[in-house]
Amino acid sequence: MPKGYLVSIYSAIHDEEKLAAYAKLAKPALESFGGNFIIRGMPAMVKENGVMNRTVVCEFPSLDVAKTAVESPAYAEALVALDGAADRDMRIVEGV
Repeated sequence: MPKGYLVSIYSAIHDEEKLAAYAKLAKPALESFGGNFIIRGMPAMVKENGVMNRTVVCEFPSLDVAKTAVESPAYAEALVALDGAADRDMRIVEGV
């Protein structure tokens, strides 16, 4: 069964303190579903039309588990803490 991935690209961060509060709640919430953060930070290099934006990738055992994790009450609590502190493009993608 292919793995599932949460991919977040942050285009703007408006409040570092709120982002830290979100991360403190989001990390254990996603890890409780088997989430494993494999990328978290700024790119070492961007090419073509790439933009130097913070990138987060969290791997899950399956696509269904990834979907369940981001719809969970614990992750919803993390989103409340985020409270508009960042603009991001977040997607759930199935691995190959």
